[in-house]
Amino acid sequence: MGVPRASIAWQRGVAYFGFWLLLLPSFSLADLTFGLLLAGAATWVSMRLLPVDAGSLRVSKLLQLVPHFIYESLLAGFDVARRALDPKLPLNPGLVNCPVGFPPGFARNTFATIMSLLPGSVSVGEDADDRVLVYHCLDLAQPLVEQLYAEERLFAKALVVGKAYV
Repeated sequence: MGVPRASIAWQRGVAYFGFWLLLLPSFSLADLTFGLLLAGAATWVSMRLLPVDAGSLRVSKLLQLVPHFIYESLLAGFDVARRALDPKLPLNPGLVNCPVGFPPGFARNTFATIMSLLPGSVSVGEDADDRVLVYHCLDLAQPLVEQLYAEERLFAKALVVGKAYV
């Protein structure tokens, strides 16, 4: 059984208000009041646009992946730079179909977005039966599908799959 809806709304509201406090140059009563109203409105909108049952992130598990993500991002960045600056290295761009275990929704969208941050590949869509993400990559000879599968297994620990939504 998941976390109650009211608890999620409260957590989001506190996070939005905390973000508002970070933006303030001073803490006048008017600024704080306005911030509370904005945090309430932002919470209401977020509960409509991203319902509780759509899925969520385990932030502590996601933070544990930061060193891995930085390492992989640096490796991919150097590879892209090498390919861009050395005309002898192959540049064989194209589309690759990558099967994913995440159903359509928050977890899949988050995974696709995070993986698109790595240089050299970007998610460009899904196939018709929603089982495959389509990625554009710089070199079709690279094992992109295997790399994404390994990343998916790592990120599965941080992403909570919810009900599919459109």
